Amino acid sequence: MKNPRDIRTRRATRTRTRLKKLSSGQPRLSVFRSNKYIYAQLIDDANGSTLAQASSMEKDVTSQAKAAGNIQAAQAVGNLIAERAKSAGITTVVFDRGGYIYHGRVKALAEAARDGGLQF
Repeated sequence: MKNPRDIRTRRATRTRTRLKKLSSGQPRLSVFRSNKYIYAQLIDDANGSTLAQASSMEKDVTSQAKAAGNIQAAQAVGNLIAERAKSAGITTVVFDRGGYIYHGRVKALAEAARDGGLQF
């Protein structure tokens, strides 16, 4: 019997493979969600480098939310990653939900990034 982590990893791999084919050179906004925190990265798959990152562990985010693992923190991370993407000159990305369901904290992060100016 497979554990949930292996199942999520398989789903994430399947999603990333499809996104890399369809991205046409756009950076990938990758989301990782743990029980305590949420993380977002802008990744350039052609070079294999991280262009920008944000997480709910940062002081900017923890001052805005009651806890680091709730929807408010995810919205703050979405706004922060959108600001950092703008400063790096990135406006269009491909959203990689990382095998998670587009619901709750993942959805809040994505909508906040869209409100911040990222297009996907």
